[in-house]
Amino acid sequence: MEDSGGQNAGAARASAEDEGARRPARLPRAQRRAQLLEAAHRVFVANGYHGAAMDDIADRAQVSKPVLYQHFPGKRELYLALIDQHLAVLTEAMVAALRSTADNKERVNAAIRTYFDFVAADHQAHRLVFESDLLNDDEVSGRFDEFNARIADEIANVIAGDTNLDQARALLLGRSLSGMAQVAARAWLEVADQVDLDEASELVARLAWRGIGRFPKES
Repeated sequence: MEDSGGQNAGAARASAEDEGARRPARLPRAQRRAQLLEAAHRVFVANGYHGAAMDDIADRAQVSKPVLYQHFPGKRELYLALIDQHLAVLTEAMVAALRSTADNKERVNAAIRTYFDFVAADHQAHRLVFESDLLNDDEVSGRFDEFNARIADEIANVIAGDTNLDQARALLLGRSLSGMAQVAARAWLEVADQVDLDEASELVARLAWRGIGRFPKES
């Protein structure tokens, strides 16, 4: 018959094993950060910024709150990091689309399709990027302003280089085209069950090209 000392040792081992099972596996810092951002993304998309809690994010990532706070000092910093990540991905995609061809009609098609692909993606990042409930925060709105300015500038450089328009007028058109594409892509979600992605993107691209394509080319 096992004595009390053996029983205590067995209980201690079982307790340690249980604790080890609950403790999150050690990951490289970059990998852990990516995991936490993915968990935060899902919580913010589901609940919005104000409805999300760090407890929910830690639970989703299956880590303790101290682990979460080792990487992000608070909910706001975590949200800003997530916005930065999504805007960087969208910026890279938009710039790649605009530089993918020397044919301006194809550029318009590619840029508008990029917005449509972004809002159609399963990750629903567009809800954080275009529908943030923290737009009254200067740091959040500033990030969106920087993104819009960067994309408008990329479009303006193409327009100015191909027409008789000066940079200021080209920039105005660039901002208008980008804004139209954003609004149209988001509006498409309301009728996505009636108009498929390919047709919707093509319709808006055709509208944009019929407008911008009428400006005189540089001789």
